[in-house]
Amino acid sequence: MLAIRLIAEPDRLDVLVLPVRSADSTAEGDTSAEPAPTAVAGPDGTADEATALVSAARLTGRAGEVHTQLRPGRTPGRLLLLGIGDGDEAAWRAAGAALARSASAETHITIALPAEVTAAAVRGLTEGLLLAPYRFRLTEAGDRPALTGVDLLLDDPTGYEDTVATARTTAAMTHLARDLTNTPSSVKTPQWFADQVATAAADLPDLRLRVRGPAELTTEGFGGILAVGGGSASGPRLVELDWHPANARTHVVLIGKGITFDTGGISIKPVASMKLMRKDMAGAAAVVAATVGAAALRLPVRITTLTPLAENMVSGSAFRPGDVIRHYGGTTSETTNSDAEGRLVLADALAYAVQQLKPDLLLDLATLTGANSVALGKRTAALYSENDELAASVLAAAEAAGESAWRMPLHTDYVEYLGSEIADLYSAPTQGAGSVLAALYLREFTGDLRDRWLHLDMSAPSWADGDQAEVSRGATGWGVRSLLRWLADVN
Repeated sequence: MLAIRLIAEPDRLDVLVLPVRSADSTAEGDTSAEPAPTAVAGPDGTADEATALVSAARLTGRAGEVHTQLRPGRTPGRLLLLGIGDGDEAAWRAAGAALARSASAETHITIALPAEVTAAAVRGLTEGLLLAPYRFRLTEAGDRPALTGVDLLLDDPTGYEDTVATARTTAAMTHLARDLTNTPSSVKTPQWFADQVATAAADLPDLRLRVRGPAELTTEGFGGILAVGGGSASGPRLVELDWHPANARTHVVLIGKGITFDTGGISIKPVASMKLMRKDMAGAAAVVAATVGAAALRLPVRITTLTPLAENMVSGSAFRPGDVIRHYGGTTSETTNSDAEGRLVLADALAYAVQQLKPDLLLDLATLTGANSVALGKRTAALYSENDELAASVLAAAEAAGESAWRMPLHTDYVEYLGSEIADLYSAPTQGAGSVLAALYLREFTGDLRDRWLHLDMSAPSWADGDQAEVSRGATGWGVRSLLRWLADVN
């Protein structure tokens, strides 16, 4: 990962980056910009040169705008003008991401930060710098960014050390979630995923791991996980990861859907819908990475994370449309679509959390429905909760983290669609509003935690078709940054 130093005096000035902020419009439709005064002055003449270049190059100062000026025979040899918009955290995150990409051919850059820069701005810049260059490859072939070092020039570097450390942990955990999600399913079996969790948690104190295999799942009655995983030669698992610091006052359970590959089962998917189904465990990746990150940051909140892991395959032992499944705790589901498998494994985990763990708050993240993208597009998760305060706090954390979510309704008059003639519930109604109905189905397993439960259908934003700001194409690690922000404020 990119090395970032906090310094008060530059000792290497091959490339100097100066911030340019948006200024008030000088005429209708015309946006001007101006260099932001920096905390530490650059070499003589660079400030005046930047002022002249802003005007000559007609820069707007929008976040992420980058202008390069060559200065042969002088120091610095290249001057980069970096747009920071209005200078808030989101703008700095976009600026950092754009800079990491535009300066990828450099080996080292120095960024002179404004005199009034906030800790939030430094966090945003650092996250953008670290997240944007991410690429997942299983081969050494191909170009890699040359940029290995960035210096942040500040008048008081020590005042921002904790901020940069938090941003670095957040980025590292987002990378972990991306790596887990991007890994091909030829490698990524349920046991492989459990092994990765064990490796990630190995050196962190107060972090305990339990992995249930098929025998334990059968003994304890996790019928949904067993049904979905029953068609695969790679048996299902339930990972339980517990972060329990001594000073924790609140207990949060996080649940992440972990379908390591989804063929759709007997209700088989078309090829176009199946080829990216290695991403169907992105919810599990997000909650695991967030929990490991919380332990690394020593956040004072107890977190128990559950990831029901299964491979939904086609075989003679696969569960069938029309089967009745008995979940943990005894509730039964009639399933008429084996491609609606994620809610079946989540139902087991929710029921177990409510009956055995009894947390204060219960959250689940899942790549649950294609209807998520139909309703909200490719970049926004659907959030469901009956708790206004909980919903508002998670939405605020997501906005601060630069991840998008939108609260959706839980219409009570749709509950009748869940009625089955032969079981307690019908798992996959076909009356439309697929994301809403899936959330209503999950709610049936929340028991007396119904008013302290929140569901995020994050199928759409879990994957990106191209680079966008700090998001790189492929798995996005959506949810890690939001969860770490939210967990840091839970009390």
